[in-house]
Amino acid sequence: MRNAVLALLVFCAPTALAQVDAQLTHYWATPAYYNAAALGETDFIHITAGSRLQWLGVEHAPMSFFGMADMPFKFLNKRWGAGVVLQHERMGLYHSINAGAQLAWKKKLFKGMLSVGLQVGFINETFKGSDIFIPEGDDAHTSADEAIPTTDVSGTALDLSAGVFYSHKWFWVGASVNHITEPKVTLKANQESDDEYEFEAGRMYYFMAGSNIPIKNSLFEIQPSVFVKSDFHFFQAEATVRMRYNKFITAGVGYRWKDAVMAMIGVQVKNFYIGYAYDYPLTTMSKVTKGSHELIMSYNVKLDMKERNKNKQKSIRIM
Repeated sequence: MRNAVLALLVFCAPTALAQVDAQLTHYWATPAYYNAAALGETDFIHITAGSRLQWLGVEHAPMSFFGMADMPFKFLNKRWGAGVVLQHERMGLYHSINAGAQLAWKKKLFKGMLSVGLQVGFINETFKGSDIFIPEGDDAHTSADEAIPTTDVSGTALDLSAGVFYSHKWFWVGASVNHITEPKVTLKANQESDDEYEFEAGRMYYFMAGSNIPIKNSLFEIQPSVFVKSDFHFFQAEATVRMRYNKFITAGVGYRWKDAVMAMIGVQVKNFYIGYAYDYPLTTMSKVTKGSHELIMSYNVKLDMKERNKNKQKSIRIM
């Protein structure tokens, strides 16, 4: 039996092997994607879907599609949040599906709401080994290389994540750890196959925070936010500043440390929101791509939570 690390899963950077979470410029609109505690912040069923096209113009560059939904509910006279999240990413011959069910316990604290959340799900990894083409005269690889599968291989592993989240009238802040057990996915062609390849989803730590600052005597609001991620080997931080007018149109800019600058715009019409973000790379990737594109849409369905005037909670994240 052969047991090898599937190096071909790494498309562009060594850290890609350990990271299974998508890079979302709309992190401030989708905190539950990274933090299982950011659920049930309003009396709505909140549904969000989106797509990110990374490094447009680069052949086989990453493409991410995601969908998520959450809602509050009452149990034992306490407020809870429940949600689901699903992500599919394609990157060359590599496909990944990450899905989870989320539950958050919520408690009023200091005129805000504290949440503690848990996500239980799975990671599925697939590599299209049957589509590998190695040109003649390639000095780096040969068709006899045992580290390269010649058939399609896939595998699934249990995944756990947890987080805390606090929302207030004027600000929100959260911290989480995803892929707590650093699940190892064993990829095989089938159950009878002796050829095995291993993929490890590395543990990731996230911190995010934001605020809503009304401009006196105007219909404008400033909404700054920050997002930090790390596995203690890899570190990335970004900051975003958005301005919203009359709770209708939002525009902003952002900076991802030593990686990219971002611009974004969004429109809110009643319970429907659509947003677009463009990232321009500041690295050598700018020589081969004009940037990345991201689109999200969300819709709110009103719930009757009873006693809504007693413990009414508004989320400043909702555009």
